[in-house]
Amino acid sequence: MVEGRESRRVESGPVRAPHVSYRMDDATSLLAEPGTLAVFGFDDRAAGSADPRLLRVPLETFDTSAPCELWQVDGPVEHGRDGALRWSIGGGWLFAALELDERAHGGPAGAARVAYAQLRDFIRGHEQQQVLRIWNYQGAINRGEGDAERYKLFCDGRAEGCGDWFAAGYPAATAIGHHGDPHLLQVYLLASARTGTAVENPRQTSAWRYPRQYGRTSPGFARAMRLPAEDALAISGTAAVVGHASAHEGDTVAQLDEILLNLEALLASAGMPAGFDTHAPLKAYIRHPIDAPRVRAKLQQRLPGVPVLLLHGDVCRSELLVELDGWRYA
Repeated sequence: MVEGRESRRVESGPVRAPHVSYRMDDATSLLAEPGTLAVFGFDDRAAGSADPRLLRVPLETFDTSAPCELWQVDGPVEHGRDGALRWSIGGGWLFAALELDERAHGGPAGAARVAYAQLRDFIRGHEQQQVLRIWNYQGAINRGEGDAERYKLFCDGRAEGCGDWFAAGYPAATAIGHHGDPHLLQVYLLASARTGTAVENPRQTSAWRYPRQYGRTSPGFARAMRLPAEDALAISGTAAVVGHASAHEGDTVAQLDEILLNLEALLASAGMPAGFDTHAPLKAYIRHPIDAPRVRAKLQQRLPGVPVLLLHGDVCRSELLVELDGWRYA
């Protein structure tokens, strides 16, 4: 393991962070707006378009009408496909995504290995080679026992597919279980020509230093990433983990309170002011639908005015009931 992963230095001339927002407009209209790098849909509005910038995320929302998530950059955007891989480039940023059927690759480990190897090889052919943020959505993430748990197999395959890709430091990341096609693995990323600054949380053990009890291969991600212009923080999936241990088993509200403590510690570690505002879009991944009203009420109380998208998703440890990720702008 390479030491000093917490430090990624900012190079000269960084470009402004993508603007991430939740919008109720239809996907076609959002794709037509200037600077649209990617659009993510959480319902049928993301179906039927051939535009590679439009991706349907296989996570159901707990809202009657789900917004789209919009990424916009400064400048024109090019886009295309490279086999199964979809991409767009503009304003100094690159979006790339892959969706694989695990059955075609021998299971969770094989699919993760192929996905990461393909993304790695694609990125290395472009100027935007600094991967700053990755999202992973896997079906039935907690199925299986011990080292045969599907998430642990995913971690094994991801490490094999990466090789030395992140030897200089891990990106921020999320890994969540979806309730769509159980064989679907979806991976997408955001990359830049400039490096960011990886941020760790003093309340939590760095993920790559987790002990053996969490699998043969430690998860490879930073707790957050300060983007190159230091104008935004990309926050990894954050759960009720203190040190390396899960906290408050069976208590969703207590876990959410612990998450909010972790987020405040992460902001402090990044040198950002405390709190979130109306320009800080967050996602809450909730394991049990019955918990959604309580999570919504708690977040409205603790984070008034903050846009939060509530999604039905499973955290990578079966005892964890809720997780948050998102963006915080300077």
